[in-house]
Amino acid sequence: MPSLSRNRIHTSLVKNKLVNYKEQNKYHLYFHLDSNCEASEISFAVFLIVYLVTLAGNLLIMTTISASTALESPVYFFLSHLSFIDDCCSSSMTPKMLVDSLTMRKAISSRGCMTQIFAEHLFGAAEIIVLMAMAHDCFVAICKPLHYMTIMSQKVYSLLVGGAWAGAFVHAAIQILFTVWLPFCGPNVKDHSMCDLNSLLKLVCMETHSLGLFVTANSGFICLLNFILLMVSYVVILCFLRIYSSWGRCKAFSICVSHITMVILFFAPCILVYMCPVITFSIDKAVAVFYTMITPMLNPLIYTLRNAEVKNAMKKLWVKM
Repeated sequence: MPSLSRNRIHTSLVKNKLVNYKEQNKYHLYFHLDSNCEASEISFAVFLIVYLVTLAGNLLIMTTISASTALESPVYFFLSHLSFIDDCCSSSMTPKMLVDSLTMRKAISSRGCMTQIFAEHLFGAAEIIVLMAMAHDCFVAICKPLHYMTIMSQKVYSLLVGGAWAGAFVHAAIQILFTVWLPFCGPNVKDHSMCDLNSLLKLVCMETHSLGLFVTANSGFICLLNFILLMVSYVVILCFLRIYSSWGRCKAFSICVSHITMVILFFAPCILVYMCPVITFSIDKAVAVFYTMITPMLNPLIYTLRNAEVKNAMKKLWVKM
């Protein structure tokens, strides 16, 4: 009888450990985000300045476009949504990085990690589709100017933006459905500044080669394909500029250069991260910080510095204030 009782107690303890492990795996799986403690204050200051500039710059563009009657064309409608996406993307990642830069225990729960992955892919996919819509708008405006008002009606560009959010939601949902069933059994420490699929795969206790191929095909190949399509479309647009006058050619060339610069800044880090193997390189953290914080900050500067209409609208808005 004592032996039987001990066996029951042992069995009960084993079951409790398994249950606790499953609960930990499901609800309390932590990913420690390692960083250099000596540079914490510097990192916090830099991240905070970049974040505030990003919020202010994109908010200024959205306010200017909504308040100005001269900026009612589709390209500024897309630009306003692009600024909104950049602010949302930066706000979904940067506050956590600011908190982590001041705390000793840099961790994120499994639910928080899933939220970051969903937000990253939601806003990233939405930005890709909006960039495609902006390229289409630019192509129609330059290559088919007489049909521009018919092709790019308010209904059309509103549907394009609505389709961008719907497509982005589907893409982000696929990432979550792919991630939630992965078995995590430790170690749960990862040297990274945020949660993404590549860093998450390093914590999976199963063979990850096929999973890495899925990430490459689902995210990397999509980024590469869209980047190629966008660059080809802008090459075609630039070829059409030969039929314009010198003034019209300079104006259209300035718009195209702004678009191309933003496309390169957005797609280059994504291709570098998702087209590489599952092995995480030390540069991944810097690339993640770049496309999470630096790119959203640069987008407003790229458009305002090269766009006279936006600058004039900002001056008028400043005078009214």
